[in-house]
Amino acid sequence: MSLNEPVKRVAIIGCGGSGKTTIGRRIAAALGTTITHLDAVYYDDEWNKLSQDKFAQIQHELVAADRWVIDGNYAGTLPIRLHRATHVIFLDLPATTCLWGIAQRRWRYRGGQHDNGVYDTINWGFIKYIWGYRKTMAPRVRTLLAEHGNDAQILIATSRRAANRLTDELERAAR
Repeated sequence: MSLNEPVKRVAIIGCGGSGKTTIGRRIAAALGTTITHLDAVYYDDEWNKLSQDKFAQIQHELVAADRWVIDGNYAGTLPIRLHRATHVIFLDLPATTCLWGIAQRRWRYRGGQHDNGVYDTINWGFIKYIWGYRKTMAPRVRTLLAEHGNDAQILIATSRRAANRLTDELERAAR
């Protein structure tokens, strides 16, 4: 893989359990910045949601920075991130891989709040979302990438191994 431009602003998208946070931490460290988890922005500690206007406003403020790493889906506000991103990582992993990822996360955090402010919430609706992500959400994400991601280098990983290779490359380029 050859990177077209310097790594400065990275949007990471993918199903729950796909590894967005792990990859985001690595890239943020290489860039000398912090990672923003959109779940921690969108939900408070009792899982109450922000209004869409406020959520969009916060993202406009976040992407105005020269360097950032933001992980999260939120297709409704994805164009905000795409318009400023230099690189987009789309983790389009199989449902079984993502379900294993959330099982590992559950084991690691034992439920409750992660160190990044995100709460570990696994319920039947979340499992169904993960199982159907590639059929329902992935096509929508691909459409948004095609419509709004023209100025970013789009990097798609369909396996953990491919995701790790992309991350290694981005880390080297960011330093």
